[in-house]
Amino acid sequence: MTSLRLLIAIVVLAATTVSGQEQRLPSPAGHSAVQIGNGTYDVQYGHIGGKWIDVFYGRPIKRGRDLFGPSDWAEMLNDGADVWRAGANQSTRLVTEVPLVIDGTTVEPGEYTLFVALSNESWTFIVSNWPAMERYDYERKDALFGAYDYTPDRDVLRTSMQLDTLPHAFDQLSWQFLDMNENGGRLTLLWDNKMASVPFAFAR
Repeated sequence: MTSLRLLIAIVVLAATTVSGQEQRLPSPAGHSAVQIGNGTYDVQYGHIGGKWIDVFYGRPIKRGRDLFGPSDWAEMLNDGADVWRAGANQSTRLVTEVPLVIDGTTVEPGEYTLFVALSNESWTFIVSNWPAMERYDYERKDALFGAYDYTPDRDVLRTSMQLDTLPHAFDQLSWQFLDMNENGGRLTLLWDNKMASVPFAFAR
């Protein structure tokens, strides 16, 4: 009886381990945020005051792939779409509580989707009014999952990104806010040895 119980325990443990592995997402969700203004943090009450800018995105992992070396690297990242979702799974989303100015265009407070048009010469940053689906539904035509069915008619702006090659490689894709100050900062995409960024200012 003891041996039988031990065997059952081992089987249950193995099944739990496999189940846990199966539940791990291939591209975990990511979230980058910055607090604007006179916001503070209180241990008891949390964040107090100020406004927020958030980017929600999926974080694909390099997994040993040569991402930017092959001749068809852009097509590979676009995965059948016309532009890159610049993440994984659900469309990358920008949520801002403050108006931003990007390359002369004001982005009003609200929720937007972000895409990148890729080429060997340059990367183009796209802010779009396309809503994002939480889960893919092929019958819906009023929102996007990833970049599939993207069309440029809902673009708010397009602008060139500053593209740099890094001495080190980021294994997992990341969106970050860099060089933040009272006037603005840079929204930056990092993956493998590439860093692509676009400056923004706070509208006055």
